[in-house]
Amino acid sequence: MSQLQPHIEILLVEDNEPDVLLTLEAFEDASVPNHMHVARDGVEALRFLRREGEYAQAPRPDVILMDINMPRKNGLEVLEEIKADPHLRSIPVVMLTTSQADDDVRNSYQRHASGYVVKPVGFENFQSAMRAFENFWLTFVRFPPRA
Repeated sequence: MSQLQPHIEILLVEDNEPDVLLTLEAFEDASVPNHMHVARDGVEALRFLRREGEYAQAPRPDVILMDINMPRKNGLEVLEEIKADPHLRSIPVVMLTTSQADDDVRNSYQRHASGYVVKPVGFENFQSAMRAFENFWLTFVRFPPRA
């Protein structure tokens, strides 16, 4: 982790409240200090990323964890908008979803997702997957400097 980033900013884009709570709990005891921000759908995520309205002071996330199946604007649509925006495209986006559909995997990578993780079933399995995410993304990966 860069000396200039004392903590990692994470944007979780998830509409399922139990999954939000599981993810927050999984990162609560992370060895790397982090701030988890939550957007409940794709429209809210884009407002956060573009610092619109109530998100005018929102920090730029170092990484985004995003579900695919959400109301108003799904994760694939949001991913496409993020990667088309020159100010946002450098933010790594990891799809975190229950979908195992080949089309969703292919469409995510075609839209330049940095990774695709199928949410494991069960609390212990989910926590294990989040620990693996933390070990790689929050420990070894160097993020672009925040603008």
